[in-house]
Amino acid sequence: DILEEIGEFGRFQKQTFFVLCLLSAAFTPIYVGVVFFGFTPEHRCFSPGVAELSQRCGWSLEEQLNHTVPEWGGHGTAFGSRCRRYDVDWNATGLSCTDPLGSLAGNWSSVPLSPCRDGWLYDYPGTSLVTEFNLVCEDSWKLDLFQSCVNAGFFIGSMVIGYMADRFGRKLCLLITVLINSVSGVLVAFAPSYTWAVVFRLVQGLVSKGGWLTGYVLTAEFVGLSFRKTVGVIYQLAFTVGLLIFTAMAYVLQHWRWLQLAVTLPNFLFLLYYWCLSESPRWLITQKQNDKAMEVIKRIAKGNKKQLPLSFQYLKSEDDDGEKLKPSFLDLVRTPQIRKHTCILMYSWFMSSVLYQGLIMHMGIASGNIYLDFLYSALVEFPAAFILLLTVDRIGRRYPWAVANVLTGGACLVTALVPDTLYWLKMTAACLGRMGITMCYEMVCLVNPELYPTFLRNLGVLACSSMCDLGGIITPFIVYRFAELWHELPLVVFAVIAFIGGGLVLLLPETKGKTLPETLEDAENMHRY
Repeated sequence: DILEEIGEFGRFQKQTFFVLCLLSAAFTPIYVGVVFFGFTPEHRCFSPGVAELSQRCGWSLEEQLNHTVPEWGGHGTAFGSRCRRYDVDWNATGLSCTDPLGSLAGNWSSVPLSPCRDGWLYDYPGTSLVTEFNLVCEDSWKLDLFQSCVNAGFFIGSMVIGYMADRFGRKLCLLITVLINSVSGVLVAFAPSYTWAVVFRLVQGLVSKGGWLTGYVLTAEFVGLSFRKTVGVIYQLAFTVGLLIFTAMAYVLQHWRWLQLAVTLPNFLFLLYYWCLSESPRWLITQKQNDKAMEVIKRIAKGNKKQLPLSFQYLKSEDDDGEKLKPSFLDLVRTPQIRKHTCILMYSWFMSSVLYQGLIMHMGIASGNIYLDFLYSALVEFPAAFILLLTVDRIGRRYPWAVANVLTGGACLVTALVPDTLYWLKMTAACLGRMGITMCYEMVCLVNPELYPTFLRNLGVLACSSMCDLGGIITPFIVYRFAELWHELPLVVFAVIAFIGGGLVLLLPETKGKTLPETLEDAENMHRY
């Protein structure tokens, strides 16, 4: 490989990698931002006259809630306490301060209930999509729709942007996605209604993940074989750093529009990639643009302070008359080995998404401090990355990947079956499951581009990862609907999905120490050597 002569990970690649890691960190608010943008605080119906009556009677807040909110004995967790109110006139004269409902109806159970016609009161100092657009009770499904539209955008955009990046180049695709993502993100912050917020968020979903994965592929194609694993893991670790930064910003900016602006405006700086980034020389060579590829190679050599060997000076004269290789979706299933790789990778992406997002959502069901829970879930990703860095080049890809799947499945089962009285064991298992699925996610990102030839690589990564977005669409239904039957049932489902994934990844070829395939034949024969 020419990179062995001009530097596999020299100064040029380090600068390119750093600016692309910034893109990875900036993707966090789009992927998991609904946790804060759509935060649902404790709430109850607004009843006209209650505040005045409470002031007249000198009630404390708890006394007011006990007297005026249905089912408050459940500490606000029941549907009735959040979505129904007593259908009485609290402004009526002669109401008793010790038993106001009794003075109206004589018996509490006979007081009729009605929906929250005058809105809700939220126990939250800031604002979110939920509090601004009242996405609670009968309209709570609209928050699910908001997140599902983002994942639907990921699903559609992965296909389109994957083709664009393989057809028209990584750099051009990256710049287009950055521009559209930045503009639509600002529009979300100024959306005048829920409908417009969903539309603009959908547009963000269409371009943001495709741009993130294109940056990942560009990173893999710029560095040498011995550094490919390290930059792949660190690129995803930048996403984890983004989780920590996003948590801190959400804690400081508890109004969702200001938070949306704060995480979006820095994205405009990525337009500087026009001057900071070079096109992938591997892609240029596959497109027979050898003169441009030679220019990039010379730039890499100069940036790394290396001398380009004379044997590579005439790269531009090779295969100039050859036909350009154009990516096709059929190429993903045309040959038997690549077809097998595609199916297994699609399932692995699907599994990773369902469990990664599902475990976060299931943590939310258990309540607690949203900022601390989110922080802990981010911190546990660091040991996952370090374990991969220590194992994948010593042991290989397949076996650590399979073990991570089994670890995740086992941890989900333990978390589901251990009683709440053994809280320390339950939390330890939950953290191990979170670490395991993070390793699975990072591993599928690492292996996916290693199994496809250069001209098909970006399309292969984005097409397979589209199953991740399909998983993101259905995950809320798995978590919230199954939890209504049994609170721990989603974890049992997650365990089964993880165990299946652990068996399937063992059917993939080992890619440790192998150069990236350049042609369909190279990719088809990977299992033979």
